[in-house]
Parts: sequence; C-alpha cells; structure tokens
Amino acid sequence: MKKSFLNTNSPLIMEMIQVPTAKRAECCIRNAIADGATAVGLQMHYLEKQYRTEQTLKTIFAAAEDKPIYFTNYRNGLNEGMSDEELMEGLLFGLQCGATLVDIMGDTFNPSPEELTTDEKAIKKQMEFIDEVHKKGGEVLMSSHIKQFRPAERVLEIALEQQRRGADVVKIVTGANTQEEEIENLRICHLLKEELKVPFLFLSGGTYSYLHRTIGPALGVSMWLCFREYDETTYAGPPLLANVLKIKQGLKL
Repeated sequence: MKKSFLNTNSPLIMEMIQVPTAKRAECCIRNAIADGATAVGLQMHYLEKQYRTEQTLKTIFAAAEDKPIYFTNYRNGLNEGMSDEELMEGLLFGLQCGATLVDIMGDTFNPSPEELTTDEKAIKKQMEFIDEVHKKGGEVLMSSHIKQFRPAERVLEIALEQQRRGADVVKIVTGANTQEEEIENLRICHLLKEELKVPFLFLSGGTYSYLHRTIGPALGVSMWLCFREYDETTYAGPPLLANVLKIKQGLKL
C-alpha cells in the first residue's frame, strides 16, 4: 500500500518526472528512489499520448514501490487544446492507475487570472470533482501558478480559498525578483503554517527563488520538489535531489 501525502512526520522529498516516454519515466523514478527520494511527481503534459494507457501508467507507477505519487495534468505542453473536462478525466484515470494525489488547478472549468476562478458554477464543479476523488480513495491538491510576487495577505487569501473548496493540500507558486521579495516569501511560509489546517506547498520562481525552494520546508512547506539531474527536459528552478538530502540532514528535518 502506498504512503500518503498527508500527516507525514517530516517534509517529503519529491522527484519531479518531466519526460516524454514511459521507459524514461520508469528509469527516472527508480533512480531517484535509489538515491533517496521519498515521493514521486509525474507530470502528464510531458508524456507522449501513446504512453497514456492503463497498463503503461500502472507500470510507471509500480516503479515508485510504496512511495506516494503526485499526478498533474496541466493545460500546457502535449495537453494543449484539451478541455478542462478531458484533463479532469485524465486525473481520475491516473488515480485509477495508482496515483495518490491529483492536482486540480484553481481555475479549472473557468480559466482565470492567478489560476483561481471566482465563478460559482466552476467552483461547484471543482468541489464535486474533489468529492469524487475522495470517494475513490484519492487525495487532492489545488494549485494556483501565479508566477509573480504577491503580498502575504493575497497568498493567504488564495490558500484559504483552496482549503475551503476541499483541497487536502494547497499549492501556490508566486515569484521573487528582489531579495526583499525572497525574504517576504520566507515569512509567508510561516504565516501559512500558522493559519492553514492542511499541508501546503508554497513555491516561487524568478531570480531570487532558490533559497525559498530549499529552506521552505524548515518553515512549514510540506515537501521539496526536486530533480535528480538537470537535462534538456528540466529547468534549474527546483534544487537537485542530492542537495536536498544534504539540506534536510543539515536542518534536522
């Protein structure tokens, strides 16, 4: 039985899988687990559609052994042109194949600024989807990829709304292009820890994001997102797995 993303004793170390083929995904997972990853994140929009079959996904997920699996199915990449309804069906399919935690964007069914819809009909559909995942035994993360700096009050507002809609984990990605913004993002981590009732993943991109991504879990972030190695399919935002292991040990988390 796979472990959960909820009620963990220490922050998880999650290897993100962003590859086009099934065999590559399987190898990346096995290598990362052998090197110390405690969770896996498969991002479907990178995986070529010929590999999106039940047997293939089950084989990929089996490589994770008992580690929990985070599963995304975003609008971009190889998913471009698909409807949100199709993307949600893909998440349910992933859950059926063995995923643990599925990612529903905060503007699903109504693309909106800050990836957080205020449309009541769309929100109702989101909450119904979350209920369906829960009935099937799955866990739900709601994400808002803003990619620009936001003050603490706004980040907390978004996080509380995601929590209200039924998310088991909330995820917000902002930005930091000055040291002042970076320091504020670290403070926001502590604020979210104090105010939320669910685990959270608060990240940032930009020139001053590395410190936030590496020590955020010491301030309440529930997991690290990392890569075992950088290559043409990854980007240098998340830290390397080997570095995260050293940081975790150094911080005694």
